[in-house]
Amino acid sequence: GAMSVDSITDLSDNASELLEALQLSHPHELDPCRGRGKKKQLSLNPITWQVPRIVDRCCTHLETHGLQTVGIFRVGSSKKRVQQLREEFDQGLDVFLDENQSVHDVAALLKEFLRDMPDSLIPRELYGAFLSTTTLEGQAQLDTLQLLLFLLPPCHSDTLLRLLRFLAEVARHAESSWDPQGRQIPGNKMTVSNLATVFGPNILQKEKPGEKDAGALNFEDSAAIILVLQRLIEHHHSLFMVSPEMQCDVLRRLFQTDPDVIEYLLRRK
Repeated sequence: GAMSVDSITDLSDNASELLEALQLSHPHELDPCRGRGKKKQLSLNPITWQVPRIVDRCCTHLETHGLQTVGIFRVGSSKKRVQQLREEFDQGLDVFLDENQSVHDVAALLKEFLRDMPDSLIPRELYGAFLSTTTLEGQAQLDTLQLLLFLLPPCHSDTLLRLLRFLAEVARHAESSWDPQGRQIPGNKMTVSNLATVFGPNILQKEKPGEKDAGALNFEDSAAIILVLQRLIEHHHSLFMVSPEMQCDVLRRLFQTDPDVIEYLLRRK
């Protein structure tokens, strides 16, 4: 489901059926009435939120049922149940995760999906560029990270943002708190640093899973991966926000080259 659809306008009718089969999290936004013989192009962005259903549902389940679970991503899971869930999603079944589902199984499933993606969530050709941002400091580092995020394919970008929002919410519940009645609400102990340690190697991968030396990172790379993901979690709100100045610059350029696109964007806005 982590397929880029930036060239969606060039897809044929047959290819668009493949897109629907990818089980993105909002398939209802695709027009179900499109006929096979029609040559009508899809809109510029028919799916406004391109996140694989498995990621969206795992995150939603954990946000609902797992925020107070101590060590949510560190406690063992049932390999058999995780495998069954994985197979159901792989088969395109409409899998619903409810309160009866173990949060540890869902957490393991999310980590496995990110680890085993054919192309990692942050594409491997950008691996070195992302890690090199650790040599920068302050706003220069954030500006560089933002420009690199703009290079991600839309599906990868949307999925990464969904994941980062979720991880930030988990980190927000890391410490214990008290409800209005004075009862203690246990924290999950998953700080930003802990989450970056767990998820960093699954998101930033130098080699494909199963390839020689995959997972054999040196200490410098491991530390840089954790630092990069920490920054992404902490600053995801601003990193994924395009400034008004940049929007205006893009619109001016589009006005010169693709006025039809500008008309579409303004009409949608």
